[in-house]
Amino acid sequence: MASNTKKTESIRKRKTRKQNKDRKKKLAREGSTPAFPIHPPAGK
Repeated sequence: MASNTKKTESIRKRKTRKQNKDRKKKLAREGSTPAFPIHPPAGK
């Protein structure tokens, strides 16, 4: 039988791994800063 400490640690580890998985995937895919023009055309 697992000790309470082991149970708690594994639950915390699982939660940490699981939380914000979609957000992290999106960041890895798209990067954190959107692309924007550094020198936009002067007429606009």
